[in-house]
This record gives sequence, C-alpha cells and structure tokens, in this order.
Amino acid sequence: MQIAVFGAGRMAEIRIEDMVSDSRVSEISVINRSPEKAEKLRTKFGVNVLHERDFRPDDFDSFVVTTGTAHHAVALDLVIGPNRKIFCEKPIALELSETDAVLKRLKEAGAQMQVGFQRRFDPPIAKAKQLIDAKKIGTLYHLRFMSNDIEPSSREFLAGSGGIFRDLHVHDFDLAEWLCGENIAEVFATRRVREFQQYAEFEDGDVALIHAVTESGVQISISGTRHDPRGHDVRFEIFGSKDSVSAGFAPRTPMNLLDAGVELSDKPYSGFVDRFREAFRQETKAYIDWLAGNRPNPCSPESALSATCVAIACEISAREKRVVKLTEVRAS
Repeated sequence: MQIAVFGAGRMAEIRIEDMVSDSRVSEISVINRSPEKAEKLRTKFGVNVLHERDFRPDDFDSFVVTTGTAHHAVALDLVIGPNRKIFCEKPIALELSETDAVLKRLKEAGAQMQVGFQRRFDPPIAKAKQLIDAKKIGTLYHLRFMSNDIEPSSREFLAGSGGIFRDLHVHDFDLAEWLCGENIAEVFATRRVREFQQYAEFEDGDVALIHAVTESGVQISISGTRHDPRGHDVRFEIFGSKDSVSAGFAPRTPMNLLDAGVELSDKPYSGFVDRFREAFRQETKAYIDWLAGNRPNPCSPESALSATCVAIACEISAREKRVVKLTEVRAS
C-alpha cells in the first residue's frame, strides 16, 4: 500500500511510526507546509517528502489527514474522490456546516472515511464494549467519565481548539454513544474558569461538568479539567444490572490514594500520547485492516458529526443555563 500523510506534527509521527512497522505498507509520502518538519520525518522513518503542488492522489492507495483542524478542509479537497479511503483525525471540522459539507462530498464521490477517535481502541475500553454487547453488564444504569489533561492549553492552541466541549469532551461523547449503542438525547452542561485565565479570553473554561441522557434513559456524567498536577487522567466506570466495570484505572493512574491496600506507580501518565499509545497503535492497525478489506470501517464520519452535535448542545446549555435536547442541534 502507498499512503500519503498530510501533516508533519505529533499525530503524523505517531501514525507513520505505526505504519512503517506494518509490512502491508510499502511507501509513505508526507505533504506538509513546513519542509523542515517533513524532513525530520524523512530522516527518522525514511518516508518521502512531497510538495503539495507535486501531489497526485491517483499515485496513492489511501490518505491520512493529521494537520490542524483548520487545514482539514484543504487536505480533504485534494483527496476526496471516487472509491477513495481516507483517515482523518478528529474532528473533521469544528462547525456543523463544514462537517455536513464533507459528508455530502464523501457520499457524492463514493469515498469513505475513518475518523480518529483513538479511545475506542484502548484495550480496557474495547473490552468494556465487548462486555456490553455480550449483555454481561445487563441493563445500563449509569456511565461516569473523567477526562483530565495534565497541562493547561496555550493561547495558540486555544485559538483553534473549539473549546473544552469540542476538543476534550468530544471523545467522551463519542465513547458514550458508541458504548451505549444509541444517541445522546439531552444534556445539561456547565463550564468555568477556576485557575487559568487564558481560557476566559476565548470564552472557554478550564473545568466542565456535563449530565447527559441517552434516548433510552442511560444516565451519563462527564467531568473534565484542563490541568491535573499529578498527570494525564482519563477513565470511566459503567454501572449495570449485572455488573459494574472500570476502564482506565491502572497503576499509572495519577492519583493520591488515601485508602490503604492499593499501590500506584511513581510514573503517572505524562500526556494523552503516553496514556493512549497502545490505542493509537491498534487504531492504525484497524485502519490498515480496513484498507486491506479485512474489516468494516471502525469509526464512520457520522460518529464524528454526532459527537460534534453533542458538544454544540453543551455549549448552548452552558451559555443559556438550561437542558438542551439534541433534536435542537441535529435539526439545525
């Protein structure tokens, strides 16, 4: 397989590192606006470097878009075409109208897209999904998610992030709907600035709390912070009529446990790549399996659209201080 990668940043490096170890990938070419970053990837992994003007999509079997969200549309304009398969990091776009436009173009062209929601591929989270689907948890009562970044965001990042709901919690929204096998029907959300004032400059928050309810009535609580002094902490708990399970609570979970009898590592997760490195590896493998025709698309673009709808509903709820039904957003 010959694959073109748009972007040369952290996500491009992760994807390339995993693809070069897969014997099914014969050649990787990097297209990036900064030649210096692309040359570093050439030196490290032996990939080709192409200027955007020299890029010809028919020379490749598939395309991986790892650029910043604002550049996704430019890359997708170059690669969407008949029968093409594309991998795009989340989100497809920050706005619903832009996301809808991409989905329409994919459908009209007969192209397919896998979206990068790597948490689905974290082994404990994937196991939780298997248990739910096998009816081992029983009737779902309550899901509780916690997502805590280790370091607060820079102003440069905040300018294009879309905010805490669209950037951080969109992963939780995707997981909630994927695990439950149904859409979120309504949300009530709050966000505040508790410590880092750069978030206020962008009408954002460094903490958020969300209560969501699925169409069948599963109760979901989601909390998030943009700073955790002990490390990067992402985990969840599921409570059902037959069992209760947890994913993400491990020896490296950054906690100061006050109860005796449980020992944690002195090397907590240092960031989202450290926390989800195996998930990224499994996600990239799933992408290559999909290209090879050995599995269906593991994360459709419709999933990204739905998660973005929930994020926007949370923004409306936080702003207007009310419960927001998703029909208000999905019908808009």
